[in-house]
Amino acid sequence: MAFQRKIKFGRGAIYIFILTSSLLNLKMSAVGKTSRKLPAFEEAPSFRNGGECAWRESNELYCDSNSVHIAMTLDAAYLRGVVAGILSILHHAACPENVMFHFVASDREAEADLKATLMATFPYLRFKLYHFDENIVKEKISYSIRQALDEPLNYARSYLPHILPGCVDRIIYLDSDLVVVDDIAKLYWETSLKSHILAAPEYCRANFTKYFTQHFWSDPELSRTFEGRKKRACYFNTGVMVIDMVKWREGMYTEKIEEWMEVQKKRRIYDLGSLPPFLLVFAGEVEAVDERWNQHGLGGDNFEGRCRKLHPGPVSLLHWSGKGKPWLRMRLHSCPLDSLWAPYDLSH
Repeated sequence: MAFQRKIKFGRGAIYIFILTSSLLNLKMSAVGKTSRKLPAFEEAPSFRNGGECAWRESNELYCDSNSVHIAMTLDAAYLRGVVAGILSILHHAACPENVMFHFVASDREAEADLKATLMATFPYLRFKLYHFDENIVKEKISYSIRQALDEPLNYARSYLPHILPGCVDRIIYLDSDLVVVDDIAKLYWETSLKSHILAAPEYCRANFTKYFTQHFWSDPELSRTFEGRKKRACYFNTGVMVIDMVKWREGMYTEKIEEWMEVQKKRRIYDLGSLPPFLLVFAGEVEAVDERWNQHGLGGDNFEGRCRKLHPGPVSLLHWSGKGKPWLRMRLHSCPLDSLWAPYDLSH
């Protein structure tokens, strides 16, 4: 059986499910002909729909309109984080068989092994793997304050509407360093995008000016970028986004992001990798989502990855954005909140 631990933060509470071996009925499983470079994982339990769940409408699993479509990037370095994220989503979903995962990878040589690992770890998982050609974006990337932020796969989120099938009209994009402690269907179905292209938790208390260089703010033309938008331009974290794929394609938003990346190559207007182009295009045009859906920053800053505390309020998603990743820190110097990630770690 599982047991619940209720943890209170300010006005609300979250339920962290500690997954015991009796609940999961975990079996040690070989991952087939996977690369030795990849971590080995225990086989996850099967998660089944209840009677209240809608039937899938299409035999084409990745086109089903009753499914919750989730996109994530996939590589060897973050595989352990992805597996933990998948397990957390399925465990808390009321209709886990209605969750469809779309994974984007960029390493041709590793893709077969990555797919085999997922199939061995989650035998019943509904997913499709797509290839992202790094050459599309490699020459557009400018160096940032941390090398990990410069990996081409980080920029795949800007190309999702062109990578995934046209029949997928809405997705939730999730980073690979988070766990979900609520039913992800709530975020998918209850988020009204209205006239917006994307929805995400906004953090208007954050100092928005720090995401761009002094050169940007001192330029008379560039500094007016956010004028005339629907509302005040605020920081939002791109690790959790609900995206209208149809409107994105129609509005050619990938091209708009690329245009800002070209400006960056010439004028150095930001330092933080793939985040600022999203802010330049969408800040002030984002449909706000409750902050409970992205308790981010748990990985600390971009330099030292120091331990941090949760923000006050209820929590539906825990996000280890920043330098410190729980699967790396747990081997050396774990932070207290890393214990909330550990129950979803299936690595041997």
